Amino acid sequence: MEGPEPGNEATDPRRRRWLAGAGLAALGGLTVALPLAARAEEEKSTDVLAVEDLMREHGVLRRALLVYAQAATRLRARETIPADALHRTAALFRHFGEDYHEHSLEERHVFPAVVATGGEPATICRILATQHERGRQITDYILASSAGKGIGQADMAPLADALDGLVRMYQHHTAIEDTIVFPAWKRTLTPARYSALSETFEALERRMFGHDGFEDAVDQIGRIERAFGLADLAALTAPPPPASPAR
Repeated sequence: MEGPEPGNEATDPRRRRWLAGAGLAALGGLTVALPLAARAEEEKSTDVLAVEDLMREHGVLRRALLVYAQAATRLRARETIPADALHRTAALFRHFGEDYHEHSLEERHVFPAVVATGGEPATICRILATQHERGRQITDYILASSAGKGIGQADMAPLADALDGLVRMYQHHTAIEDTIVFPAWKRTLTPARYSALSETFEALERRMFGHDGFEDAVDQIGRIERAFGLADLAALTAPPPPASPAR
């Protein structure tokens, strides 16, 4: 854009009008650019990358394990439990945990890369894969045992044993993955490859569930917790310890 001929800027009206217009145009461009940059930065900061995605999925599965532990305790006390809610827990563990998280993510993308590097993490991945198979067997059993309207007296102790075994196994399983396997996997990836796989995980989740599978799983486990009386977090606060014994 060409301005008027140089002159006395303080007294030339045309010069003043041109400078004002140029300044507003520049500010207008800046006001457009700043929100766009801010939005891009915000979107970048809220992206869920692959390891975070895997670990928050573990959070859903751990909440399911808490339901299993509560169910096992009540079954051992010969108390009635909501069999339909237990069945929904097992169905969630099957579809979100075993079919998606384990089979489609860990077994296809994470474990092979870690096994290829060798060493202790590779050995751990082989054990974890075996535990996946055992977990699916136990899930089959829980689904079958909770398919009716209630749990029979004769089935209570065996089901409690199966639930306790699964809880014990997966408490260690998920902790080892979070602290050893996922960091080892991330070290095998370049930043570009890690970013691409993060997008792959998100696309796969939407393809398998038709929407945000994590948000749906969180909603499901929340409703299950209410059925088992586990929804009030404050009520689960541990009591204070007893007074220290006199020495």
